[in-house]
Amino acid sequence: MPISSTIDPLPTLMPDYYESDRLLAEYLLFHYGSPAEILPPHPPAGMSDALDFAVRTVSGLAEIPNGRALDLGCAVGRSSYELSRTFTEVVGVDFSRRFIDAAAALRHGPLDYSRHDEATLSTPLQASLPPGVRPERVRFFRGDAMDLPEALSDFDLVHAANLLCRLREPRKLLQRLPSLVRPGGTLLLVTPCTWLDTFTPEENWPPGNTLDWLVSELSGSFLLESTREEPFLIRETARKFQWTSSLLSQWTRC
Repeated sequence: MPISSTIDPLPTLMPDYYESDRLLAEYLLFHYGSPAEILPPHPPAGMSDALDFAVRTVSGLAEIPNGRALDLGCAVGRSSYELSRTFTEVVGVDFSRRFIDAAAALRHGPLDYSRHDEATLSTPLQASLPPGVRPERVRFFRGDAMDLPEALSDFDLVHAANLLCRLREPRKLLQRLPSLVRPGGTLLLVTPCTWLDTFTPEENWPPGNTLDWLVSELSGSFLLESTREEPFLIRETARKFQWTSSLLSQWTRC
């Protein structure tokens, strides 16, 4: 079903943190930066293994004729564009207007931004789409993962990376997932399990292990197929990096 190009107004507020120039630049670098642009001159062993997170979380998926994919929490869109290699229709949704505008702008050509290096020092860079993606297959919308429109439904794949533990009420998304994924379809939930009351009140955290909680919440609608760890690296400055590991769980809609 067709949906509006702007899902607005949004009833749930998130911090303006994700609307800043600095975070936009960090995520453009995270999604589209080259190893030389991200890594320090002499990276420690294993650091490069955490690159290309937005590519790795959607890699190895079988092509589905006329397949439809939904990328929730798409940020600046790299996973959405990667999905366009094997899916005919891809919808990317994020709460941040700056992120969505940047993701959509990339379909028209390179996007200039500045990498923060130190104090007032920065380096001008460009983000560009990689060869082989199909931008004409991708649409981006601003929306709230806890209050998605009913028109979003019946996807062959739903991908939600580093989103769940940034929601005020994550159960609202979990309860919506069965109507988003068609029977036999695939769900990819990726989370670093970094539950913080900055984003999620403690009463809405899992009562224990995040994976056990997901199994409990999704059982009856989804079958857990596999799990794996996917590290990622976000460069903040020339000498400060976030290295984190996310739990990727793959599910099949019953």
